[in-house]
Amino acid sequence: MRFLAALSLILSVAALSACSPQNETAAVDGEPMVSPILTSDDAKDPFSYAQPEVARVTHVALDLALDFAQENVSGTATLDILAADGADTVILDTMGLIISSITDETGSDLPFELGEANDGMGAPLTVSMGRKRQIVIAYTSGPKARALQWLVPEQTAGGKHPYLLSQGQPTLNRTWIPTQDSPGIRQTWEAKITAPEPLTVVMSGLSGGDPVEADKGRRAFTFAMDKPVAPYLIAIAAGDIVFQPLGPRSGVWTEPVMLDKAAAELADTEKMIDAAEELYGEYRWGRYDMIVLPPSFPYGGMENPVMTFLTPTFIAGDRSLTGLVAHELAHSWSGNLVTNANWSDSWLNEGTTSYFENRIIEKLYGEKRASQERALNFAAMEETIAEKGSDSDITALHLTGDNAAPEGGTSGVIYDKGANFLHTVEAIVGREKFDEWLESWFDRHAFEPATSAMFLADLRKNLIKGDAALEAKLMLDEWVYEPGLPSNALRPDPAAFAEVDKAAEAYAASRTLDKAVWANWTSAERLRLLSKLPKQLPDEELAKLDRDLGLTASANNEILFVWLNLALQNRYEPAVQLAESFLATVGRRKFVAPLFKTLVEQDDWGKPIAKRIYAKTRSSYHSVTTGTVDAVVLDGK
Repeated sequence: MRFLAALSLILSVAALSACSPQNETAAVDGEPMVSPILTSDDAKDPFSYAQPEVARVTHVALDLALDFAQENVSGTATLDILAADGADTVILDTMGLIISSITDETGSDLPFELGEANDGMGAPLTVSMGRKRQIVIAYTSGPKARALQWLVPEQTAGGKHPYLLSQGQPTLNRTWIPTQDSPGIRQTWEAKITAPEPLTVVMSGLSGGDPVEADKGRRAFTFAMDKPVAPYLIAIAAGDIVFQPLGPRSGVWTEPVMLDKAAAELADTEKMIDAAEELYGEYRWGRYDMIVLPPSFPYGGMENPVMTFLTPTFIAGDRSLTGLVAHELAHSWSGNLVTNANWSDSWLNEGTTSYFENRIIEKLYGEKRASQERALNFAAMEETIAEKGSDSDITALHLTGDNAAPEGGTSGVIYDKGANFLHTVEAIVGREKFDEWLESWFDRHAFEPATSAMFLADLRKNLIKGDAALEAKLMLDEWVYEPGLPSNALRPDPAAFAEVDKAAEAYAASRTLDKAVWANWTSAERLRLLSKLPKQLPDEELAKLDRDLGLTASANNEILFVWLNLALQNRYEPAVQLAESFLATVGRRKFVAPLFKTLVEQDDWGKPIAKRIYAKTRSSYHSVTTGTVDAVVLDGK
């Protein structure tokens, strides 16, 4: 199966129509694009077995069947290999895969060895390919493949059909795709996926057209990504899902009963794409579609090219949480276009994206909202640095040692300190110059991996240009390689939350809040107030807060989460039922893990509640979420 090869003369993505997403294909101009491999020590990935400087995967072609009864995928992965002269083996990453055979393109068997598994990394698959440069792996995903979550109908909004979703970042795609699973080894890919009728399959590549009948009762869907991407960005979802266009190059997929709400919340998407392009240049992926998944999805969003995966918890009814969409869209430049070569430089993906997100928000919704969101993020960064210690290595942007593991960083640093670094540079050099440089960074390194050292070298060469005084003001190495917060950090405007902070001070003194003022506040202002409330509150004050502000009834999941966390910290019994309901219907790790942690920290009161709830809800969570919560609730059981 060679979908990309068969499409060598297909239409340019610029001509695609938003109203017929199943008829879209990726542009292929001449030879397939091959990204470089970085060979410097700081670019090497210790969490992959691959040796890409010897032999590396350039293209993956999947031909897979989805089996909802057995909860696995099976079929073949055909890999194109680019190897050094004389290289006769290639090493791949796998985790739990059941390998049936490996052949060359003619069907002749190739010797292979599946090595010993290492916890968290899986096992190396070494293929003796000789002079061959294409290998075909027949395999089945193992039981409980960690990237894949199989949902029964009762776990979906519609309740009629099963559902499959994947989450591959950072190193989980090796549980269903045998390839070199490292962000620095970018690959083009294509796929043919068969699924039982009437389920629809979507992937993070452009569709090859309407599905065709495969075996009896099954349909085949085809996809292609002709631009090399980090392998964690190959994603799949299948279920009872439908599409609604949002603009000429954007649309939303979700379950039918969710479609109207999702489309209404995402109505500004096309404007966001326009704003992003005005800031930092052309959107290079053709379409920007999204899928709103069942609530078990473990993240707020995942920036899979062409098909951003979104949690339904961002739907508040007033578009107050659509900063999430701006963030995932911004990843189309920072993260997808230019990718951290390994996980020690995760801030290059997330910090740059958080900065970009804020610029999109400012362009669409104004400086006030952008300023408030910057202030919230700055507070989160300060809290993280205070918690970890300003001399702790985990508060540096470039991570080392155990902190450089795929999930070893912390969001207050990777996202918030990273974003503040770029806001600081912008403030010192001026917005116009900084924007010109950042757009040129994306252009110079498009479809390539990058490291912190490369980022700083580019800044020095193309922005600082030998200006010693400017170099001293920026404190670049201190930002990236040293822990804590540099002295030149751009601090939020005190006026951003002046009214809110005044109300919080008044509450501390009088224990009263103006309900009318709260009603007119933005989501950011409400979150700021809740963060400023006293940490210890008696039941009667918590009850009054809930009555006056309507916290329990809030449709905004960010506010509901902060309220529940505060209430549980104070052992507020009336909040337990709401917490149980929330944890039973939301799988987003950002919410789930802290709430369980808060309960466990309440010792004799909270631990039994946490264990009781988790016993009921654990099976509904993705492995990304259980991997964190198990350590909180089950350790020491």
